[in-house]
Amino acid sequence: MAENNVILEAKGIYKSFSGVSVLQDVHFSVDRGEVHALMGENGAGKSTLIKIITGVYSKDQGQIYWEGKPVEINNYQDCQKLGVACIYQELSVIPPLTVAQNVFLGREPRKAGKIIDYKKMNQMTQELIDKYEFPLKPTTVVDNLGIGQRQLIEILKGLSQNSKLLIMDEPTASLSGKEAEMLFKIINTLRKQGVSIIYISHRLEEVYMLSDRLTILRDGKNAALLEKHEIIPAKVIETMIGKVVDESSGSKKMLQSKGGDVRLDVRGLTDKTDRFRNISFQVHKGEILGFGGLIGAGRTELVRAIYGIDKPISGEVYLDGEKMVNPSPKKSIDMGIGFVPEDRRNHGFIPLLSTTKNVALTNYDILKKNGLAVSDKDELDMSKRAIQAIDIRPSDPDKQVGVMSGGNQQKVVLGKWLMRDLRLLIVDEPTAGIDVGAKDEIYSILEDLASKGVAVIVVTSDLQELLRVSHRILVMRKGDIVKEFKNEVVTQSMVLSAGQGVTEDKEAAE
Repeated sequence: MAENNVILEAKGIYKSFSGVSVLQDVHFSVDRGEVHALMGENGAGKSTLIKIITGVYSKDQGQIYWEGKPVEINNYQDCQKLGVACIYQELSVIPPLTVAQNVFLGREPRKAGKIIDYKKMNQMTQELIDKYEFPLKPTTVVDNLGIGQRQLIEILKGLSQNSKLLIMDEPTASLSGKEAEMLFKIINTLRKQGVSIIYISHRLEEVYMLSDRLTILRDGKNAALLEKHEIIPAKVIETMIGKVVDESSGSKKMLQSKGGDVRLDVRGLTDKTDRFRNISFQVHKGEILGFGGLIGAGRTELVRAIYGIDKPISGEVYLDGEKMVNPSPKKSIDMGIGFVPEDRRNHGFIPLLSTTKNVALTNYDILKKNGLAVSDKDELDMSKRAIQAIDIRPSDPDKQVGVMSGGNQQKVVLGKWLMRDLRLLIVDEPTAGIDVGAKDEIYSILEDLASKGVAVIVVTSDLQELLRVSHRILVMRKGDIVKEFKNEVVTQSMVLSAGQGVTEDKEAAE
């Protein structure tokens, strides 16, 4: 496309955090009416680049151009004034309000400058709906709409401000197949209307279907800029991962599955909202079973259901041959199952409490009592055992966990489970946001548990981590288990290809 057709351009962008380089000389541009996809592994720099474009982060070096002119974007308001809107995974719609009220929230048309003109607001919303052919009504209460339609409201918000560029961050992560299809039609309609879209996704088939161009980032740098005809699955995956094949780098591993007694037996587990369906698998004593797959594949929802946080619509779960009836977190704890959640800060520990209190959270049933009160001495002794067992730093039992490093926070979350007689430990994203040194310590803890006969399930989006810790790997895609890797040499590319739905035959054909 001609240079004067470029609506947004980022040139020579650099960004570091605490001396660690995240973006290095990154170039990125979007043309008018173009769907430009942005891909890369976790940590490649995608989110940082988008946050610089939208004013969340300031850049260290480089320049952003809007319609050919240099601009400074210091906050999201600057971004909106230019005509850029961002649709995040976490939707900001307010369910009790109508579609129109959400679209014009804070910008309502008023009569005589005071009273909200609801008739005009509904009319303005209807005009937008008609223009872009959205399946919505202005007066519908959002609480009655599905996730897909709520996401369309977020898009309408941007369009109501005459946005020329929409940034969509993993827009289909929470959508069903039908909702995703509806979104794709909307995206094609927007493109025809001249709206530009930055489409961030881990799902290669969506990028292949929708995008006019694809930029791939790797390790904070530009790895490739591909035109539509160049977006070949095998080529994209190879570019995302790089050509490193040294086993010491974690790019490949000989998996050796444990064939001991079955500890966990999952049969036909199905989610009531179709996030996963008819899932069956087994985990053996002393085995670390890794779950790979893309964001939104259903992995987190599956392990939450096994633990009893969410209720499946059908299926059965057995632990050492005993059926778990109406599983709940309390029943799971009583049966010897531990759970380390994906969001450790909000669901794994209480930031304002000490190490002692956090370690005790799941263990009050085994702590000694002085009458009705818990023994302070026993509580403190347990905390000291946990600190010593996994080297929590600082070793002060009274230290608030919220002010510790991410690695030591995760150790506290793990530590409370090590104080119990575990049979199964489920760990979701064990080292997200943790430095390299702490990662190795976490891996050692999991491997030590497995060596003692504990079955471990690890859910992770980090391919190197998945290969590093797993004895066997199951890959999920769109709610189904699509591939099992065991007793063979497995590479990161093989796991990523399975998660993307790229078969060896398809790669060969390409």
